[in-house]
Amino acid sequence: MNTIKKNGPGFALCTILAIPSWLLGKAYPIIGGPIIAILIGMIITLLIKDKSRYEAGIKFISKTLLECAVILLGFGLNLSVILETGKQSLPIIISTITTSLVIAYVLHRTMNIPANISTLIGVGSSICGGSAIAATAPVIHADEEEIAQAISVIFFFNLIAAILFPALGTWLGFSHTSGDTFGIFSGTAINDTSSVTAASSTWDSMYQLGSATLDKAVTVKLTRTLAIIPITVALALIRSKKEKNTDGKKINFSKIFPIFIIYFILASVITTIATNAGVPSFAFTPFKELSKFFIILAMAAIGLNTDIIKLIRNGGKPIVMGFCCWIGITLVSLFLQRLLGIW
Repeated sequence: MNTIKKNGPGFALCTILAIPSWLLGKAYPIIGGPIIAILIGMIITLLIKDKSRYEAGIKFISKTLLECAVILLGFGLNLSVILETGKQSLPIIISTITTSLVIAYVLHRTMNIPANISTLIGVGSSICGGSAIAATAPVIHADEEEIAQAISVIFFFNLIAAILFPALGTWLGFSHTSGDTFGIFSGTAINDTSSVTAASSTWDSMYQLGSATLDKAVTVKLTRTLAIIPITVALALIRSKKEKNTDGKKINFSKIFPIFIIYFILASVITTIATNAGVPSFAFTPFKELSKFFIILAMAAIGLNTDIIKLIRNGGKPIVMGFCCWIGITLVSLFLQRLLGIW
C-alpha cells in the first residue's frame, strides 16, 4: 500500500500523458508515440509548480518500467527466423553499426560532447533508435535530460529519412519490381522502427508491391535489434573497469551487469522455441504492444523530468553528431549494397 501511495500520483500523471500519445502515435506513425509523449511531458512539466508528489512515480517509470519494456521487446524476436532471413543484410548491419559507433566516439573526443549523450546517440543511430536508447540508458546511468537529448536527435533524423528516402531510392534507381533493395536500405539506414515502417510502406504504395518492402525492412530492422545484447554487455564491462573503489579494487561486475538484458534474451529464446514448436507468432503480439506502451509511458516520465529550455540551449553539438552518424550509416549502406550486387 505504501508503494502504491508513493508511486501512484506520478504513475497516474504519466499514464494520462501516455494514452493520448499512444493513440496519436498510431495515427501519425512517421512521428511515433514515444516522441509525442516526451514532447508533451516536457511541455506539461513547465505548468507544474510543485512536482514533489509525482517524483517517486516518475522515477519508477523512467527506470524500472523502462527496463520492463525492453524485456517485453524480446517477445518480438524469433531468433532463428531473423538470423535466417537477415543473412543477406548482416554484413551491411555490422558495417553500419560500426560506422555509427566510431563516428560517435571520434566526435565525442574531438567536440567534447558528454560521454553519455555520445553513447546514446551512437547506439540509437546504429541499432534501433528509441529501443536501443531505452536498453542502454540504465546500463550507463544516463539521466532524463541525456535520454531526452538523444531521443530528440534520433527523432529529427528519423523524420527526415522517412520523408526523403523513398524519393532518394527512386533517384538512385532502386528496383521497382522488388522490395529487397529499398527494404534493406531503410532497414539499415533508418534508426527507429516507426520510421522504417513509414518509409517502407510508402515505397510499397508507390510501386504497388503489397507489403514486400515492409516485410524485408522489418526483418532487417529486427536483426539490427539483436545488437542490443552485445552492445549493452560491452558497455557494462567497460563501466565495471572504470568504476573502482579508492583502494583500487574493481566494482563487482555482477552488481553492475544489466540483469534485465538476461530477461530480454530469455524472452527472445522463449519466443523462438515456442514458434518453432508451432505456436503462432501472433500469440506474442500482446507482449510487443505492451512493450511499446511501456516505452511511451517511460518517455512521458522522462519528458516530465526534462528542462526543455536547457535541452534546446545545449542541442547544437548532439545534432551535429546525429547528422554525421546518419550520413555515415546511409553512405555505408548504399556502398555495400552496390558492392554486394543488391542494388
